[in-house]
Amino acid sequence: MVEAVVFGVAAVIILGGAVGVVVNRNAVHAALSLVATLFGIAVLFVAQEANFLAAVQVIVYAGAIVVLFLFVIMLLGVDTSENLDTDPLVGQRPAAVVVSLLTAAGLIAVVVTSTVTGIPAASARWVRDGDDISQIGRLLFTDYLFAFEITSLLLVIAVVGAVLLARTKPGDQIDEDEDVPELHSDEVPVDDAAEEEEAKS
Repeated sequence: MVEAVVFGVAAVIILGGAVGVVVNRNAVHAALSLVATLFGIAVLFVAQEANFLAAVQVIVYAGAIVVLFLFVIMLLGVDTSENLDTDPLVGQRPAAVVVSLLTAAGLIAVVVTSTVTGIPAASARWVRDGDDISQIGRLLFTDYLFAFEITSLLLVIAVVGAVLLARTKPGDQIDEDEDVPELHSDEVPVDDAAEEEEAKS
């Protein structure tokens, strides 16, 4: 009964945070909703006795990764400069709705047509009474080394792309509509001319 209550509360937190990520128009609020989702997943890890994964979920994802998201949001100024009413890609919202409906239908079909047996996954050898840290390390650096390295490479590419997008060109600081007077080489600025007249007097 306790496990069912914990699962239900964690599921509500996860789904509420996920909906908040999609619904919130403010990017900072969406990132904070993602924190709630990650904390709910950490609770599910604790319920499954995966204590190390729960700690990593809170420290790495809810801490470092979300802070990285907020840093990129503040760096790019997405919360102030982006107009969410216009689509940069034509038809992306209808395509997102179609993909979401297909995904929801697939999940419902899996739940309806299959049964939950409680049998541990057979994709990797797992010792129930063993040390979870050593077993996760063994799996990450042996069977899943390629996927682990590809994930780290994608994170590096994302950071480099964010920095490149945030860089401003030399002409971006001046408004094109604003008339900036041009100063010829033979003209003397007003301040310099006044100083010269004071020096002569």
